[in-house]
Amino acid sequence: MTTKGKRILLIIGGGIAAYKCLDMIRRLRERGHTVRTIMTKAAHEFVTPLSVGALTNERVFTDLFNLDDEREIGHIRLARDTDVVVVAPATADLIAKMAGGHANDLATAVLLATDKPIVVAPAMNPSMWQHPATQRNVAQIQNDGVEVVGPGIGEMAERGEAGVGRLVEVPELIAAIEQRLNPTKYESAKPLAGKHVLITSGPTHEPIDPVRYLANRSSGKQGHEIAAAAHRLGARVTLISGPVSLPEPNGINLVRVVTAAEMLEAVQQAMPADIAVFAAAVADWKLAKPKSEKIKKSSSGEPPALKLAENPDILKLIGHLTKARPTLVIGFAAETEDVIANARKKLKSKAADWIVANDVSPESGVMGGDRNTVHLVSRAGVESWPEMHKSEVAAQLMARAAETVSPRRTAAE
Repeated sequence: MTTKGKRILLIIGGGIAAYKCLDMIRRLRERGHTVRTIMTKAAHEFVTPLSVGALTNERVFTDLFNLDDEREIGHIRLARDTDVVVVAPATADLIAKMAGGHANDLATAVLLATDKPIVVAPAMNPSMWQHPATQRNVAQIQNDGVEVVGPGIGEMAERGEAGVGRLVEVPELIAAIEQRLNPTKYESAKPLAGKHVLITSGPTHEPIDPVRYLANRSSGKQGHEIAAAAHRLGARVTLISGPVSLPEPNGINLVRVVTAAEMLEAVQQAMPADIAVFAAAVADWKLAKPKSEKIKKSSSGEPPALKLAENPDILKLIGHLTKARPTLVIGFAAETEDVIANARKKLKSKAADWIVANDVSPESGVMGGDRNTVHLVSRAGVESWPEMHKSEVAAQLMARAAETVSPRRTAAE
């Protein structure tokens, strides 16, 4: 959905993600929008007014008490002479000021004075995002009518930091902005409203003894992003996750499990669902009889014999249901060779509707990484998508799923 010729006021906060605003400005102008900007004092540490102004082809506003700016337009007119106000990146400090109704600089004064829709895209360290004060402030601005988009999941600027806190990808943010720019179609932008989407994510851990287990190398990032994307489209989401280090997504029913058997039980309890997405990397095998005590090395140095048993195939069980089967069953195929051929076999054997196939060989960087290159395999054929951030893969997959289970009706219909 594209809405041409609208006026956007972009407030750029002081975070490393401010550089993404340059790309967003360029894309918004390509779509026919006028972009006017306010930069906070902290934003100057990350991008310059010169670069922002060059892309907007407009004056960049920075100071509440600038006599020339106030004489020409004034912060009240700036607040009203727009169709939507966008805050990106929205830092924890800026969100706190919004929640408290502060107006001690140009950005917060405009936010308090505007009568236009506000879209906020948070970006901060995961610990800051999870802090009760930030969650309380986010809940407050949402109650005040502000739309909060994100944050996304991924690596942070700080070395070794990862989790929920990244600024959402530019295409996703633009989609949210354009939804607010067309209020007559805003509700239709929630095509999964009233639908239940069931998603599995992460690995399973199958105990060998109290301290060891069998597992797959899955971070859960892709599955969690799919859950977030489904939630943004209005779905009621149940996310069944194996052990991951990712924070709990907002607005989503999260069920934590450890083993494949626990995951299957949780899936069965969560049914029925309109869409089921099996993104979890379920261990194919488990120990037939896990040891109750830690296995010790033998004096001979011989390794212990581990008798394995097959785990339940959750995707296959749900795909072959004759009653209460989800309208759309989506599986994942993580392969290291013959990706598409193996995905086609899986599509048939599991009775899935779609298989999302990807190469997870070590050189791909997919396992634990933020980007993914997938092939959507169905009975109709194979659709290869370009490399994208996992949040973009999730958004595209859920948009396609929404079109399948909730097709748009034409005026004639």
